[in-house]
Amino acid sequence: MKRRSAPPRASALVESLRGLGYSTATALADIIDNSIAARATAVELDFHWNGGDSWIAVLDDGRGMNAEELDSAMRLGDRNPLEARQLQDLGRFGLGLKTASFSQGRRLTVASRAADHPIECLRWDLDLLDVPGDEGWHLLEGVQPGSEARLAPLASEGTGTIVLIEKLDRIVTDGFTSQDFLDLVDTVERHLAMTFHRYLEGSRPRLRLLINGRGVTPWDPFMTGHPSKPWVQPEVKLRHSSVVLVQCHVLPHKDKLSATEHEAAAGIEGWNGGQGFYVYRNQRLIVAGSWLGLGTGRRWTKDEAHRLARIRLDITNDADADWKLDIRKSSARPPVQLRKALTRLAEEARNRARQVFAHRGRMNIRVKGEPVELAWEATKSSKGTRYRISREHEAVRSLLEQAPDLRPRIELVLKLLEETVPVQRIWLDTAEDRDTPLTGFAGEPEANVREILATMYRSLVTRKGLSPEDARRRLARTEPFDRYPAFVQALPDSIDSDGE
Repeated sequence: MKRRSAPPRASALVESLRGLGYSTATALADIIDNSIAARATAVELDFHWNGGDSWIAVLDDGRGMNAEELDSAMRLGDRNPLEARQLQDLGRFGLGLKTASFSQGRRLTVASRAADHPIECLRWDLDLLDVPGDEGWHLLEGVQPGSEARLAPLASEGTGTIVLIEKLDRIVTDGFTSQDFLDLVDTVERHLAMTFHRYLEGSRPRLRLLINGRGVTPWDPFMTGHPSKPWVQPEVKLRHSSVVLVQCHVLPHKDKLSATEHEAAAGIEGWNGGQGFYVYRNQRLIVAGSWLGLGTGRRWTKDEAHRLARIRLDITNDADADWKLDIRKSSARPPVQLRKALTRLAEEARNRARQVFAHRGRMNIRVKGEPVELAWEATKSSKGTRYRISREHEAVRSLLEQAPDLRPRIELVLKLLEETVPVQRIWLDTAEDRDTPLTGFAGEPEANVREILATMYRSLVTRKGLSPEDARRRLARTEPFDRYPAFVQALPDSIDSDGE
């Protein structure tokens, strides 16, 4: 068999790799993965603005690399992605450091010092790969003249590594300003706060992350420990080629949060965009807010009703092939064998989130174990869903009983209301406002609520002969007065006979 050597053209291959789709935030997260794998406890990012000569540096206090290790780290594809990785290793393809850096700039310099070794330094300069008649893979030794000060922070570290990215042609483009650079730093901070939040959390975090000298505060998608969270499922263990851990969460409704909490919990993609699975690999976030192509009957989409559902899913790095992890470690697809179980778990979380969203933060519509008497009923059939005013609701039932001669006319009015519910308008307003419409006297003066409540209370006591205690108990589980338990309990035992 005849064979012919066909090495790739260096400049053509590297320029193609630059288009893998990294953002600045995901690229820097990929670089930080290497720091964590090197057992770093602190990582410092330095963003320096100087127009076309701007640069970014990532310094860690990890174990560092000797000359041989650095040479291996700077080669493209030096390690086979099929090889087994150590449990704490966040890498896979042997390309992350290079492709992530090349996606942002044309010059990559890495300097490192291992214990009992001098500082070693290698660099790639893509402009030197694109030399006519020379397609060699020229890995350069030493620091680019003029850039020595940018690597100086490594000298004060016992061991560690610094990654310097210069010639930021994918960032500093025509019209890019210093304010754009500052906005970029904010975007990177928010992404890293989310991606590595489980490393940054706790009184003794495993990692300290700084950007331009300022510590990064972790962002927890699940609002762990918040007292108003209506539901957290115990952790579920699924087995495939490796163990998968799943825990479903329903976050508090807006009504249960302060304005600051609500804004912070929305996250980078907002409340709608943040729903779904959060897939972690070795506790590093891979996928943030996705339904992973799952669904019952058809694929689920991100809608208002399920915005409070977030599901934590943990995999290990020996499951990368099963989950089809991509080179940027930013997407994953669940194995076919797990899709049914994941769908079942997600369906439960979605149903509970929908209930909380629809009832403005109340998970189970019950008062002291008794179901609340709702004013509206939903009846589903093959033709669709129809909404009816409950004839068993205390206010409706009382009206029908008090005016039997008018019952046909009252029924006619009720039917007219049922058939003209502005469903489309409500749906549009909900989608535009990103919240459920105001109901249950929300925003109404307190005096109005008390007046209507008192009228119904007098009717129950004087017309139906209920004791004050029984009347209060019934109103406490009648919509919407179940939301005002203090008002109900404040109703007096004595009734003014001429107060109707």
